[in-house]
Amino acid sequence: MTTEAILRRTKIVATLGPATDAPGMLEKLVAAGVDVVRLNLSHGQPQDHRARAMAVREAAKAMGREVGVLADLQGPKIRIEKFADGPVELKPGDAFVLDCAPGAPPGDAGRVGVSYHNLPNDVAAGDVLLLDDGLVALTVEAVVGAEVRCRVLVGGRLSDRKGLNRQGGGLSVSALSDKDRADIQLAAEIGADFLAVSFVRSAADMHEARRLLKEAGGNASLVSKIERADAIPVLGEIIDASDVVMVARGDLGVEIGDAELPGLQKKIIRESVQRNRAVITATQMLQSMVRSPIPTRAEVLDVANAVIDGTDAVMLSEETAAGAHPDKAVAAMARICLGAERQFEPKEDLASAGHRLDRTDQAIALAAMLLAGELGVRAIVALTESGATAQWLSRYRSAVPIYALSPFADARRRMLVLRDVQPVEYRHAGETMASATRGAVSLLFAQGRLAEGDRVIVTHGDRVGLGGGTNTLKLLSVGAGGEVESLRDL
Repeated sequence: MTTEAILRRTKIVATLGPATDAPGMLEKLVAAGVDVVRLNLSHGQPQDHRARAMAVREAAKAMGREVGVLADLQGPKIRIEKFADGPVELKPGDAFVLDCAPGAPPGDAGRVGVSYHNLPNDVAAGDVLLLDDGLVALTVEAVVGAEVRCRVLVGGRLSDRKGLNRQGGGLSVSALSDKDRADIQLAAEIGADFLAVSFVRSAADMHEARRLLKEAGGNASLVSKIERADAIPVLGEIIDASDVVMVARGDLGVEIGDAELPGLQKKIIRESVQRNRAVITATQMLQSMVRSPIPTRAEVLDVANAVIDGTDAVMLSEETAAGAHPDKAVAAMARICLGAERQFEPKEDLASAGHRLDRTDQAIALAAMLLAGELGVRAIVALTESGATAQWLSRYRSAVPIYALSPFADARRRMLVLRDVQPVEYRHAGETMASATRGAVSLLFAQGRLAEGDRVIVTHGDRVGLGGGTNTLKLLSVGAGGEVESLRDL
């Protein structure tokens, strides 16, 4: 692991695809600092995703790393169907029909089929429909039977299977399709650490996905992708029903408009952190690197602003899945995150931060961060079974690294998306808490993460091996050879 990968606080998610299948590329991504890989279940076959999950875990293990796996459900993305003779060119003012009848024939310059057959019930005259991420816009003139008759508002080239959105949202399609239900089974089979649910409209969508995942035998953390305008009025409820939140800026920007997107991104990040959830910022972050070996200055500023706003992780999509330089995209993302983190100055008054304190381990986390800010602590060491304490600690933004020591690989991988948290394997079964604490500090000292004279805060529960029981905080000093010394004088 590189020094940058150790010191970087913001995590990096990279999407796998044909470009990462090249021999040696996964090893390059791991070396560049990727923390979590994304399997986009919208593309490819189940065997492709199984093979990629296995390959990245083997590459990470060979390099002494742990890398999480995120399975991203396709969701009910509404698409037009295919054209008979290839792409068509639509001009402003042209009439164009969306044919929502099952079995609609291949399209032409005047009409095309639509995969969502209930569209005529969701739209009315005057609505604006956006195709291909808003590059083509249609205004609805009338709905006649299964036909949505439109006039081209913004023209352009339109090809097969492009996405369709209603400006302002309001399409009633369910968040979980039949394909998604099958893919939840797949995610459980491959042991995915995270499961992303696309086009979430309500907390009920997340509860349903969690139920299906549990029935399939999976224990992944659930990620709600905020990409529909309908989700915004119930944002708090969706966040509470999730483990992680993703700002999915592609379809969200299409539905709400580009001008509203920056402010909404900040709101989602802020509210996720305040509600004790991790948050990922995604979509076109380094889009130019699909072809270019370096990002644009605008992209650098985009990523940096997300980091400064407090996002836990930033995500690469096409840049790594199909780009010319997947490893360089990850390396660029790491550099940008490090640069932005040097400018990040936590100004939050932790005593009045507004975080909810519902559990003992949350109270311990707040107390640890208050002490860390006042006493010049070098690190916080959390002995944790499930990773819950590390999550609460990471919600209070500070410059102090959090070393989360757990014996369970699945818990450590789920912590890989948490800002400031560095999961560390540590097996302490059968030890007293005093000996477990000494062993934890000694391990971090041996790894070069702590040095003699460092002050550290250690959190743990009264009994080793019990999850969710963190109720103890200790302020200690690292002595010669990594021995633990109690602080007698602050």
